[in-house]
Order: sequence, then C-alpha cells, then structure tokens
Amino acid sequence: IYADPAKRLELYFRPKDPYCHPVCANRFPTSSMLLRVSRRTKKKQQLDPEEQIQPEVQYEMEILGIVTTVYKFQGMSDFQYLAMHSGPDGKQTSMYDKVLMLKPEKEEFFNKELPLYIPPPIFSRLDTPVDYFYRPDIQHRSGYNNPQVSGENLIGLSRARRPHNAIFVNFDDEEIPTKPLDAAVQNWKKVCTNPVDQKVEEELRKLFEVRPVWSRNAVKANISVHPDKLKVLLPYLAYYMLTGPWRSLWVRFGYDPRKHPEAKIYQVLDFRIRCGMKYGYAATDMPVKAKRSTYNYSLPITVKKQGSHTVSVHDLKQGLGSAGTSGTKKPPSSRYKLKESVYIFREGALPPYRQMFYQLCDLNVESLQKIIHRNDGTESECTERDGWCLAKTSDDLRDSMSLMIKQIIRSTRPALFSNTTSSEDGKEQLAYESGEDEDDEEEEEEDFKPSDGSENEMETEILDYV
Repeated sequence: IYADPAKRLELYFRPKDPYCHPVCANRFPTSSMLLRVSRRTKKKQQLDPEEQIQPEVQYEMEILGIVTTVYKFQGMSDFQYLAMHSGPDGKQTSMYDKVLMLKPEKEEFFNKELPLYIPPPIFSRLDTPVDYFYRPDIQHRSGYNNPQVSGENLIGLSRARRPHNAIFVNFDDEEIPTKPLDAAVQNWKKVCTNPVDQKVEEELRKLFEVRPVWSRNAVKANISVHPDKLKVLLPYLAYYMLTGPWRSLWVRFGYDPRKHPEAKIYQVLDFRIRCGMKYGYAATDMPVKAKRSTYNYSLPITVKKQGSHTVSVHDLKQGLGSAGTSGTKKPPSSRYKLKESVYIFREGALPPYRQMFYQLCDLNVESLQKIIHRNDGTESECTERDGWCLAKTSDDLRDSMSLMIKQIIRSTRPALFSNTTSSEDGKEQLAYESGEDEDDEEEEEEDFKPSDGSENEMETEILDYV
C-alpha cells in the first residue's frame, strides 16, 4: 500500500473472516520526527522510615528518523455482514462452518441443505458522512396543476447531452440528406473564428472529395483538429449512418453508397481479436490489452483520480496555434493526430485495440483485397448485412485476419503454441473458429440495442451527437 500512492490502507477488525468489511485510512504527507523516549527511575535510599522520598526520574530522548507519510482513519467503519442465520425462534446460528471450505471436502459437503445466504457484492460507496442539500418545496400559485408524466419532463440520471445537430440515416431510409441542418451551420460558424479552423475545414472537404465515406478515427489520423471541434465540424459536412454496411461512418452530403457498387470498399468491418484456449492463447496472454476493464473498478480502497482538464469555449476559439503553447508540446500540425494503425490494418502488425472498426479499403493486405473484390462488376443488390459484397465476406475477412494475428503471436510468444501440431490442425481449428460460434456472434450484434453509458465505442460516438 505504501508503494502505491493511489491506494488506501485497509484495517480488518476480523482478519480471518472473509466477510469482514475493512475501514480505510487516507494517506497524508507530514513532517514529523520519530522519537524514542526512555524513562529511568532511580530509587533513593530511605534512611527515615516515616519520611517519603520521591524516586529520581530521568528521561532520555533519541531521534530515530523523520516521518514523511501518515495514514489517518477518518471514515466510518461501515456495515458488517456476518454469516448468520435467524431461526424461527429468533435464535442466531453461525454458518461459517457450513459456507467456508477450509480443507478439501467430499461431495456430501456440497450437497448439504443450507439456508439461503447471499452476501452483498459491495458496501457503501462512501465512508465519510455527507450532507444532502435538498431543494426546498416549490410554492406554486393557486390553480396550478402538475403536468402529465411523459418522457419529456422526467428528470434523467445525468445532464441533457449537448446537441451537435448531426443527421442520422438508417439503411432503410429512402432519402439521404443533401445539406446540413441550419443549427449545424450556425454552430460551426460560431467555433470557426480563426484561419486555422478554416484550414481544417478545407482539409476535411478535400478528404470527402477524395473519399466520400470516412470513419472518425480515419479523419483524426489525417487531420490535426481538436476533438471537440471535430464534433461540430463533421455534422457540417457529412451525415452519420446508423445501420447497414456503412454503420458508424460519416458520409458526404448528397452521396448515397447504396446506389453505387464501388462504395463497397468503404464498408465497415467490425473486427475483434479472438482469444481463448481453443485459439491457443488466453486473454491474459494477449499482447493487445483491452481499452477498458471491469477489474480496474475498485472502490473505496483507491483514491479518486484527478479529472482531466476541461476545455472551455475560450480554448476552442484559440484554435490550434495558440500563443500559450510551450516548446515541449507537439507542433500544431500533429498535436491531435492519431497514428495510422487506428484505422489501417497491415500484415505483420497487431491492431492497437481488441475491437477495431476497419473500412474495407483500409485493409492493406493483398489477400484480403482479393476477398473483397471477388464480385467486381457483378454486384446486383445491396443488402443490409453484406452491402455490395458477396455473402459471408465479413466472416472470410475475419478468419484471414485472425490467422494473421495468430501467426504474429506465434512468432513473438512461441511458448503459447508449444503443444500445437501441423498446419493441417491449424486449418481445422480455423474452420472451427468460423463455424456456429461466429454466426451466433453476428446474431448477437444484430440484436444489440444501444443504451446510455455503454462502453461500445461505436455507440459512444452516436451518443455524442444525439
């Protein structure tokens, strides 16, 4: 705990009880000294029995060191949950010998009938008392009637999202927009206050002229623009596809990819790195770490992290070339640029994240491009699942990309594949990977419904513009 400044010191009143909830101490810096005080008592000889002689006391002090850190227990001890059962007569019976397995047990131990005992998964989120500042009751005028309950006037769990006035289009929609909303134009005109912003707008227009469909990550890898400004600029130049083979992508106004077979190279591929023992390596062996993990959620034993610096309207108006930038920061031309690996797949390189959204034209591998262009010139129908490509094209691409990644991991960590056999077994395993499990995964994706607070990257982008 002392080695990690973000941790809090835990004290267990019953260390041997796994259901004991600890109290936590906060870490504080201090400038104190550690003293060792010795008290020596020397009795004097008593000559007169009636005379009371006080013993001689001497104190010796020695400085042992300097204390720079202290831990103070300032919180409440919180609730304690015991493994007890209340009988019909109100008598409490301990269940520790029934629910705790202290040694290897036989089958009878697990088949015993026990009362229901479910310990709480988490206790109070706070260990210090806080005041609830309730709003006073509103005094309405006489004759006031409460409005009818509807979704419009309910109080939500968080603040209302700031609208960015993006236009959303589903695959089934007949018409596509040809110009942005007036509010989107006004928003960008308010933010576009310096030549740097005008230059960014021109660069993005050129990108959409060269390629009518872009992902947000691809734009951020080609243009250096502040993320908050990009939220305002994209709805000004393109609309957002919600469903279909171009879902989560930005399409230039007036361009309908459903009517152009050559737009199949801009379709999106949702690729996820497969991990598990049947693939030869577990999640803990993955060289690519997940962006988010539930294992990092630990309260209240960790100190709250410092929040990131919030961006004000003044910061946005300053643009990229503000005078206050120091020499140690990146130059304005590349300060906000992402690496090409966030949207381009290359042979021999691992993706930066376990889940990636690639456009088919950004799969820079010849064998993958052959799979994509198998039906060039014979495209007959644009479907919601496969777009202008042949059926199961996405599955074939995922299989090939998974095999490439497996070969990379095999070369970097050969110990993981020490028990693997010939390449024929690899082909059988690859065929197994692309079987029913993959179909089930696709069905789950089709049934997926966005919800507030999701950790899906595509959905997070959608909520930014709602």
